[in-house]
Amino acid sequence: MSARLFHRLVYDQGQARMPPLQNPDIDIECDVAVIGAGTAGLAAERSARRAGARTLLIDDCFAGTTCASVGCMPSKLLIAAAKTAHSIGLSTQFGIRLGNVTIDGKAVMERVRALRDAFVASALESINGLPEEAKLKGWATFISGDSFAVNGQTIHAKSVVIATGSRPSIPKMFDGMKNILTNETVFEIDELPPSLAVVGAGPLGLELAQAFSRLGVDVTVFDQGDTVSALKDDNVATSLRTLLEREFAIHLNVNINASQSGETIDISWSGASAGRKRFTHVLVAAGRLPNLGGLGLANTGLELDDHGTPLFDRQTMQCGKSSIFIAGDCDAELPVLHEASAEGAIAGNNAARFPDVRPSNRSTPLAITFTDPPSASIGEPAGENTIVGMSDFSDQGRAKVEARNAGLIRIYADNEGRLTGATIAAPEGEHFAHLIAWAVEDHLTAMQLLEKPFYHPTYEEGLRSALKQICEQTRLPFGQDRDAGSSPGV
Repeated sequence: MSARLFHRLVYDQGQARMPPLQNPDIDIECDVAVIGAGTAGLAAERSARRAGARTLLIDDCFAGTTCASVGCMPSKLLIAAAKTAHSIGLSTQFGIRLGNVTIDGKAVMERVRALRDAFVASALESINGLPEEAKLKGWATFISGDSFAVNGQTIHAKSVVIATGSRPSIPKMFDGMKNILTNETVFEIDELPPSLAVVGAGPLGLELAQAFSRLGVDVTVFDQGDTVSALKDDNVATSLRTLLEREFAIHLNVNINASQSGETIDISWSGASAGRKRFTHVLVAAGRLPNLGGLGLANTGLELDDHGTPLFDRQTMQCGKSSIFIAGDCDAELPVLHEASAEGAIAGNNAARFPDVRPSNRSTPLAITFTDPPSASIGEPAGENTIVGMSDFSDQGRAKVEARNAGLIRIYADNEGRLTGATIAAPEGEHFAHLIAWAVEDHLTAMQLLEKPFYHPTYEEGLRSALKQICEQTRLPFGQDRDAGSSPGV
């Protein structure tokens, strides 16, 4: 298909015909070009199209979203298998004795891939639903702020959304080594590895570390930092680390060195602790880098930060005052799916409206790590004048019933008792996180939450202690008639 026929097909889809190409050096013109077909890119394209823009979606492979292919979904499939294995191991606490239980690692990984592929297929339906002429396979390189090249063709767009995602950050010490895994390769292994060093104690590293450990893999986690799961509350982070270390070793504040030894890898570490251990595999979960290489951002005139990422306004997703917008993991801000989707929608809408760019209210920050217990950060971290209420789950009634009585929740409030955030490492933490995020979003006070119904016996009752402490510190009264069943033993 010629470039000019492509141009005509893109813009004759039941709408007013686009004016003829004005510049003979330009092959394709569109209103909004979206570079990247992941979660943020798809959201941006939809949003721009709904706003009336003629869109062009560009991607180098159209392989599906990070979440479906190498992120959220395959990791949760592995975690689900691990949870089942762990539950069987705990059955004797309830007087249930099972026979010999074996873990078929090959079958575990086959199920992960089979269902992962189904999630990817579902994600690809959104892309396949677009007209062929409204998507272009290839890598885009900016020529200027409003034009770029793809496969030798020159594209001019009134506005552009960059949504190219991110890639694993792999330390140079692992260059050329065998059995080095990332989230993009770990789900492709045929069998569970005998041993695994996990480099990085962030959300991804801990989720996979615990999952593999519960499936019988000898796991050790290393991190240069001093916290786990990116938690900023030291009390909660310490609680979570203590609980996780019942299952596998975690070494924080350490520097590591690696060397290949035949088919295995020797890891030595020093710092807060020191040692040396041999592993069959290494999983690198040391963060992700914005996938901006090769875009030619230097040709756009955009102001870049020290890492080469465009500076942008998170309320509009606009890069400076330009017609370029950015969304998703490539902006290196909040690498989680719901934020990528929200950013894509904001960027796409504003790209379609440019230069009439409008700020959007962003939702309360919410990040969840699906360890057991889950951890979460909600809203703003505690500051110097923050009021803090705490709930310790070691004696919580429902948690004791289910042999899950461990963990901590710390809820933050302003001096009027209005909730501002929380940090969680407790059973059912992902559900608590949503409840608290909604309360923060609605500017509710601790007293207002205590006036809501709490059924007994539930995990949700565990919030009451923290909320009451906030009320006591702000001298806000709370209804004594709702105290029934608050005792952990009742």
